[in-house]
Amino acid sequence: MLLELNAENYAVVEKLRVRFHRGLNLLTGETGSGKSIIVDALSLLLGARASSDVIRSDSRRARVAGVFEVDHGLTGKGSLSQAGIEPEDGELIVEREILANGKSRAYVNGRVVTLGVLRELAAALADIHGQHEQQRLFSARAQLDMLDAFAGTAPQLAEVAEIYREWRAAADRLRELRNNQQERLRLLDLYRFQHREIAEAKLDASERQTLERERDVLSNIERVLESAARAYDALYDAEDSATAQLAAAQRDVEELSRFDTDAAAWRSPLESARASVDDVALDLRSYRDRLEPDPRKLAEIEDRLALIERLCRKYGPTLTEVIAYGQEVERRHADLESSDEQIERIEAAQAESATRYAARAAALSKKRQQASKRLSKLVEKELASLAMEKAVFQVDFGPPEGAPWSPSGIDKVRFLISANRGQPPRPLADVASGGELSRIALALKTCLLPTLLVEANAIPRTLVFDEIDSGIGGRVAESVGRRLHDLARSHQVLCVTHLPQVAGFADAHYHVQKREGKTAAFATLSELSEPERVAELARMLSGENVTASAVEHAQEMLKAQRRKAAQAG
Repeated sequence: MLLELNAENYAVVEKLRVRFHRGLNLLTGETGSGKSIIVDALSLLLGARASSDVIRSDSRRARVAGVFEVDHGLTGKGSLSQAGIEPEDGELIVEREILANGKSRAYVNGRVVTLGVLRELAAALADIHGQHEQQRLFSARAQLDMLDAFAGTAPQLAEVAEIYREWRAAADRLRELRNNQQERLRLLDLYRFQHREIAEAKLDASERQTLERERDVLSNIERVLESAARAYDALYDAEDSATAQLAAAQRDVEELSRFDTDAAAWRSPLESARASVDDVALDLRSYRDRLEPDPRKLAEIEDRLALIERLCRKYGPTLTEVIAYGQEVERRHADLESSDEQIERIEAAQAESATRYAARAAALSKKRQQASKRLSKLVEKELASLAMEKAVFQVDFGPPEGAPWSPSGIDKVRFLISANRGQPPRPLADVASGGELSRIALALKTCLLPTLLVEANAIPRTLVFDEIDSGIGGRVAESVGRRLHDLARSHQVLCVTHLPQVAGFADAHYHVQKREGKTAAFATLSELSEPERVAELARMLSGENVTASAVEHAQEMLKAQRRKAAQAG
C-alpha cells in the first residue's frame, strides 16, 4: 500500500508531500491542474522511463519518492534479495532522481538499484491503468496475454514455447544442411585443408616458449659457453675460486672456535654455502659440456617457429586457439561429410517435435477456449453492474497471422463486444466508444485481477486508475464509482476522476490545484475535509459559479453514495 508520496521540482510540482489511506483515494481538480502528474510521478517509482523534460524550468534536478507498506515476504526472492534489501518496519522507500542531462538514479531503502529491479518490484507494489493503456485492449497480443493469465496457462504456454523453439531450431539446421551443394563442397575442401594443415603440425600449446628459449641459446652459443666457463672458474676451478675462499674461511672459523666456542655456530652456514657453490659449479660444468654449436638444429627451430607464427596469424593469436580451431573445423568437416545422415536424424527429430507441438498446442487451445467462456460470463456480469446490461462479450479464436504455429500456440484471439441488443459482437476497436471502453477496461481489470496476482505470485495492494471514467456520466458514472469502491475493499485504490458521481464514493478525497507563483505556476495537492469535499463536489457539479443548490446536491450525493456503499458492504 502506498503510504506517502513526495515530489520536488517535478513538472509543475515545486514541493509536495501527501499521505494516502486505505480504501478508495480519489483525486480531483480542474482541467490542466496537474492531476495526472501524480500518476506519472508514481509511474516513475515503478520503473517508467525518465526524461529531463519533467524537471521544473527553474531547477536542475527532480526527485520523486514513495513510502510503501509491504509484506516481509516481498523480498524473499529476486533482485531485492540479491541486493540485500529488506523492508524496514514493514516499509520500503522507493526514490527516483532525474538529472538535467536526462540520466536518473533509483534507490530502494537508500540503496542504488537498477530500473530492472524497480520494474520487478512494481508487480508487487502497484498496478497503474490509464487512458493510454486502454488502447492495449485493441492489441491481439495483449488480449491473448489477458486470456492466458485468466486461464492460468503459464506452464502449458512455457512447454509449447520450448517445443516450438526445438522445432524451429531443427528447421533452421535442415535449411543450413540443405544449402547450396556447391557451397557445401567448397567448405568441405576448405575445412579439410585447414584441419590437415593444423593436424600435420602436431602442435603443443606450450612449445613456442620452449623453442624460443632454445633458439636464443643456440643463436648466442659462443657467448653462452664463455659465460658458463667463467662462472665455473669463478666458483670452482680458479685458484681464488669461491670454493677455495670458502674452504679457507672454514679453516679459519675452525681455528677460531678453539678459542671462542660461540664461533662454532658459523661452521654449519659455511658448510652449507660451500655445498651450494659446489652444486652450482657442477651444474655449470655439465651445462657447458653438453652445449655445442649446432647450426642445423638452430635452423630447424627457426623453421618450426616460423610455422607456428604463420598458423597463429591464420587461425588464432595463441597456439591454444589454433589447436581449438583445428578441432572445430574437424567437427564442421565431419558434419558436412555426414550431412545426409544428419538430415535424416534432424528430420526425424523435427517430425517428433511437430507431433508434440501439435498435441500440446491443441491442449493449450482447448484450455483457452474453456476459460474464454468463463471469462465472457464474468465480464458480462461486470458490465451489467456498470450499466451495460445488454452487452455481450465474446472471445473469438483464429489462427495466428503469417504462420499457423507460433511460440504462443495455434491461437489468435479477438475480444468481441456488442453493447446493445440485436447487434452482432464486433472487435472492440470497431464498436466501443470512449465511455464503453473505459467500462470494458474496468470490467476486465476486475475479472483478471485475482488471476494476474496469482500468476505474478504477488499482491499489489495499490491499484491506480487515471481518468478511467473518461467519456461516461450519470448513472454509468455512479456504477463505475461503486465498482471502484468494491475494489477498494481488498486493495488500496487511487483514482484520478473528473466526475462527481465517482468522487462521491471516495474514502479519502484529494484536490489538485494549480497556482501562479511569481516566476512560474505550481501545483498543490491537499486532502479535503468534509466541508471542503462538499464544496469540491459542488464545483464539479455546477462549474466555477457554485450555487446553493449545487452545494445541497453535493451533500445529498455524499449521503446517498455512503448509503449505497454501506448497503453493498
